[in-house]
Amino acid sequence: MIRGRGASGRRARRVSLRRVLAVAGLLVAAWTIGLLWFAEALPSAVADPDRRTDAIVVLTGGSDRVHQGIELLAKDRAAKLFISGVYRGVDVQELLRVSQSSPANLACCIVLGYEADSTRGNAIETAEWMHAEGLTSLRLVTAAYHMPRSLLEFRRAMPEIEIVPHPVFPQNFKRDDWWRWPGSAALIASEYSKYLVALLRGAVAAAGPAGPTGSGQAASDQTASGPSGTDQPGTDQPGSAQPGSAQPGTDP
Repeated sequence: MIRGRGASGRRARRVSLRRVLAVAGLLVAAWTIGLLWFAEALPSAVADPDRRTDAIVVLTGGSDRVHQGIELLAKDRAAKLFISGVYRGVDVQELLRVSQSSPANLACCIVLGYEADSTRGNAIETAEWMHAEGLTSLRLVTAAYHMPRSLLEFRRAMPEIEIVPHPVFPQNFKRDDWWRWPGSAALIASEYSKYLVALLRGAVAAAGPAGPTGSGQAASDQTASGPSGTDQPGTDQPGSAQPGSAQPGTDP
C-alpha cells in the first residue's frame, strides 16, 4: 500500500515536471520567434529625413546621437533641439565641443534635460518640455536598436504629439547579420526583453488604477546618459563573445 502510494507520487511528480518543461519550452519558443521579428523590424534607414518638425529630441547614450541632432538643427529641420538625459554639470557649450561640428550660434536653440535616467524618464521629461513650449511635433533621434522601445514610451507619454523617428546607426552594431556577432546579438536580445517589459508595464497600468508617473519609476530600463557616451564600441568579431563589445551606449 505504501509502495503504491510512493509510486503514484513519483508518477505525479514526473507528470508535473513534464508540464513545467513543456510550458517553459513554449515560452522560450515564443520569445525566440518574437526576438527574430523584433530584429527584422529594426529600422535600416531614416524614412523621412527632410520633414520639418517643431523640435528635435535626442536621447543621450551615444555621441553620434548628439552629433546627428545638432546637424539636423543646423539644417533647420526644427527650431529647437532638446537633449534628454544629460549628466548634471554638463552645459550646452560642452555638448557643442564634444560634437566637434556645431556652430556656436546654435547654442541659443539647444535645451538640455537633466532629470531623465531611463527611456521612460526621457519620454516623461520630453512630454513636460513639449507641453510647456506648446509644441506638437518632434523628430526623435536615438540608436536604431533603441527606437522601438523609445517610440513605445514616447507615444504612451504624449499620444497627442506627432513623432517622426530618426534612427542613428552605430558603426559597430551589426543589424543585418546580428546573430553572427555575439555583442550585437546580446544587445538585441537585451533590448527586446526590455521592450517586452515596457509592453507588460503598459498593459498592467491600463488594466489597473493609474499610479504616479515619473522618471524614478523606470528603474527597469535605465539609460546611459551624458555627452561622453559613444556609439562606436570596440570591434565585435563573430565567434568571440566580448562583454559589451557591441553595446554602443546601452539603453537598459
